[in-house]
Amino acid sequence: MKNFAFVFPGQGSQAVGMLDAWGEHAAVRETLQEASDAMGEDLGKLIHEGPADVLAMTVNTQPVMLVAGVAAWRVWRAEGGALPAVVAGHSLGEYSALVASGVLTLAQAAPLVRFRAQAMQEAVPVGTGAMAAVLGLNAAGVVAGCIEAQTSFGPGSAEVVEAVNFNDPAQTVIAGSKAAVEKACEVLKAQGAKRTLPLPVSAPFHSSLMRPAAERLKEKLAATSLGSPQIPVINNIDVTVESDPDRIRDALYRQAFGPVRWVECVEAIKARGLDTVIECGPRKVLTAMVKRVDPSLNAGALFDPATLAEVKALLA
Repeated sequence: MKNFAFVFPGQGSQAVGMLDAWGEHAAVRETLQEASDAMGEDLGKLIHEGPADVLAMTVNTQPVMLVAGVAAWRVWRAEGGALPAVVAGHSLGEYSALVASGVLTLAQAAPLVRFRAQAMQEAVPVGTGAMAAVLGLNAAGVVAGCIEAQTSFGPGSAEVVEAVNFNDPAQTVIAGSKAAVEKACEVLKAQGAKRTLPLPVSAPFHSSLMRPAAERLKEKLAATSLGSPQIPVINNIDVTVESDPDRIRDALYRQAFGPVRWVECVEAIKARGLDTVIECGPRKVLTAMVKRVDPSLNAGALFDPATLAEVKALLA
């Protein structure tokens, strides 16, 4: 079997019924039971029945996406799949990667990401923050446009807008206060962005406005025991592999209010001599991003029995 990387998606890939195709697979049942017991609620019912608007609430999205990624991972291992050479996760997906690596148990991670979600939601009142995807402009141009937009409000202004997700060479997500994000969209379109797309999110994730949430998360992480990574995990905030528990905690803390450097994460995977990246979780969001970052990479997705067979063939 080829050397390969597994990557785990974050918010945005969720869908009602996203685990249904696995049927009664024991690994999925056990994953749902373990997470539900840790959370004190039936996550399987929430994923199966929704409704979509409830599933899309960040306090629900974060734990269900964690579960979906871990379930696919455990199916892979139960079906004889080899260990990847490295793992990574996009934003929230980093927690799924840490579970796969053995740094966190699922019973630890599920309530931890629920806490993270609640802290993020409470950090900025609903309606005062915003995020938007900027398409067709390079990252440096987006960063410069955000600085120009924020500066336009004058010295001492509380308005904030920052580049927070570097997803691929022509897609960067910005976040901050609503007025500043709207201003940045105007500036960036004038500077050549093909499109700016407001995102249906409830908080400006990964922006400096999330620092109060990160401080609360820091305390929770300090009280969480971490295992030694059994697989290297490339983190979002520094694009490095850490094994020291305190450094892992610090990276998760800073990730909450710092950018997701996904382009560099994909480049770091390739720099390890790997040519195949498998997305472990519903849909193919990261699969498409990986190909846009580097078309020479092989990319696949694992989220149901059919894609399991495809991934096995790809790696054979």
